[in-house]
Amino acid sequence: MDFFTQFLDNFWNFSTLISLYILLGVIIAGIIKQFIPDNFIQKHIGSNSISSIIKAAILGTPLPLCSCSVIPFATSLRKSGASKSSLQTFLISTPITGVDSIMATYGAFGWFFTLYRLITSIFIAILAGILSIIFIKDKKESKLFYKWSLNPPKIKPNMIFRSNNSDPFLKRVYKYAFEELFADLAKPLFIGIVLGAFLSTLIPPNMTTFFNNNLLLSYMIVLAISIPLYVCAITSIPIGITLILTGFSPGAAFIFLTAGPATNIVTISVVKKILGTKSVIIYLSSVILGTIIFAFLMDIYLVEYIKEIHKKVSSVEKTTLLEAFSALLMYILFYKFIFFKKKNHPNCCG
Repeated sequence: MDFFTQFLDNFWNFSTLISLYILLGVIIAGIIKQFIPDNFIQKHIGSNSISSIIKAAILGTPLPLCSCSVIPFATSLRKSGASKSSLQTFLISTPITGVDSIMATYGAFGWFFTLYRLITSIFIAILAGILSIIFIKDKKESKLFYKWSLNPPKIKPNMIFRSNNSDPFLKRVYKYAFEELFADLAKPLFIGIVLGAFLSTLIPPNMTTFFNNNLLLSYMIVLAISIPLYVCAITSIPIGITLILTGFSPGAAFIFLTAGPATNIVTISVVKKILGTKSVIIYLSSVILGTIIFAFLMDIYLVEYIKEIHKKVSSVEKTTLLEAFSALLMYILFYKFIFFKKKNHPNCCG
């Protein structure tokens, strides 16, 4: 099979593997968005406490915000009185996961890897928040939050929707799921699939022994690539599959899927601006050390589960009609939002 044919075959395989779960994920995200108002999040992450950190991690986990779209949201939260520790936690937990990313991770890697990624991401985010409480003094909260905490507004039904209340519920879900969320991730997702297919075609799949005998080196290589690079949680998935197929351990792929979405030059610079230099050090240290430790634990002590991950990623199963339809629908959405997108669409990721 020549290179181009193999590339197309890999591109199709990646597409059918994750498209159904991505589409389901953005639809679920669209539904969730109708019931979780932004001011609800602001209200619960204002104090500089452990409980506020835990709330920030839990609230940030299902939100489908990538590491660029979370920046203006986080800036707004800080101005509204969110504590530095809670915001530190929120900035880490939110880009790594998201209901769309969780669904796609399950489709690509199986239930264990998905659950492991979810739990460890929350742990790393909470760790960063706790370190922020210990080492950083959050001098004062904004007057806006102070007034709000004394007399918090009651959340009425008409406050939970983004758009005009006259719009039907399904229309609001569609607009957020596809015209906002999928439109923002379409370009990086397409690039991720192309890059994953290209690398899996180019790199010989016979480097397993070398990387397994040099785990720390493989971790350093992946971190060196992922930290400065902008990668959405969704975009990282086909590249993570490629890493495993070309010989990297599941732990190394875990590092890329965690550190990639959580860090990039833009996010780091914004964290420095709104939270300070100490927060950047805590932010990067928590992500780097946390991902290395959890990757090592996975590769060394969870061997039986790793076999299942390898089996899931490497297996070539017959594509179902639903998977093929989902892939074709995703291609149509790619065309609409990348090559035929509306003028002035606020695509943050592209």
